[in-house]
Amino acid sequence: MKKYKCIPCGYIYDPVQGDPDSGIAPGTLFENIPDAWVCPVCFVSKDDFELVEE
Repeated sequence: MKKYKCIPCGYIYDPVQGDPDSGIAPGTLFENIPDAWVCPVCFVSKDDFELVEE
């Protein structure tokens, strides 16, 4: 599963963990997160995330 990093703050969205505090269940791919979701740390939109190359 691909991880995505918030460019402004460095938060890593890991689909294995999801973002339960924001209603995103574990196992949810980044592509399947609603467009209205924002970074739980700095509140920017999904557009401000980039793929983490592993």
